[in-house]
Amino acid sequence: MIHPEKFSLRSRIKSFRYAIAGIVKFVRQEHNARIHAIATVAVIIAGILFHVSYSEAATLAVVTGGVWITEMLNTCLERMADVVHPAAHPTIKFIKDLAAGAVLVAAITAVVVALFIFIPKLL
Repeated sequence: MIHPEKFSLRSRIKSFRYAIAGIVKFVRQEHNARIHAIATVAVIIAGILFHVSYSEAATLAVVTGGVWITEMLNTCLERMADVVHPAAHPTIKFIKDLAAGAVLVAAITAVVVALFIFIPKLL
């Protein structure tokens, strides 16, 4: 029988530190993450300038987070695939292409949502 680990505030804080360190490393190492960071800042600034509502801000936050999440998972899959099978392999290529496609779908969705929110404010 496996005994569950007792709750420890110290270990929870450590796990947050690891997560933040991973995000910082991701942004420093990945070109696409820096592009997403610039786009995120631009959306935040546009939201402030155009006085988006709370529901519009929440919607923008959800789709922006979706782009970040898919990009991070895509990077994880790519790196893991490179470790598991460093040589070119058609199945690994398919997995990498599909993960990249997920990022593209998330980014297109975010752009469409942003257009729905910001175009009426521009007109």
